[in-house]
Amino acid sequence: MAKNYWMVVMTPEDFAITKERGFDLHGMRSRHRRRAQRMEPDDMVLIYVNGIRKWTAITHITSRYFESDEPIWQSLGRSDAFPFRVKTAPSIVLEEDDYIDARIIGPRLEYVKRWVPERWPLAFMDTLHLLPQRDFRLIEGEMRKIVTGRPGRRRRSRGGRGRDRQRSQWASGRDNGRSGRRERDAAPESESTD
Repeated sequence: MAKNYWMVVMTPEDFAITKERGFDLHGMRSRHRRRAQRMEPDDMVLIYVNGIRKWTAITHITSRYFESDEPIWQSLGRSDAFPFRVKTAPSIVLEEDDYIDARIIGPRLEYVKRWVPERWPLAFMDTLHLLPQRDFRLIEGEMRKIVTGRPGRRRRSRGGRGRDRQRSQWASGRDNGRSGRRERDAAPESESTD
């Protein structure tokens, strides 16, 4: 069972490199040495892509941290060693059309409560975060619904309207259309003729 729940923030370019590698490795900058030392096998890692503000995948750590100077990822357009690394394996990988929009769920996270509501994206400015388990489980639960196609989530048509429906349901707190059905099926209130 995971001891820690991490969120890594990647650029779209670094995410593409990590995805191409099969999510087998994650690298951290020199300033994250202490956090890297804290990472252990079975810790969970949520991947957030900052250029598009979406959660895309979950991996789990399969090794203790180690050091390597082999350039793999990019940093501001140049190769950067990201010397502290852990081996990882994919747990959930979403298709690009199913990435979870952080603008919908992000404001509900405990982790962002220190920021004023309209500035919550500032919470994700750094590249490595230790999340509360509750926040991690919320996003993981949404990812699992998407990949398993469980009832309660309608599969989106290729027209793209499903994402708008998903946004409005998350934002309103409705249970994927069920409460809408209850409102439709409820008996109309009788008008008073006083």
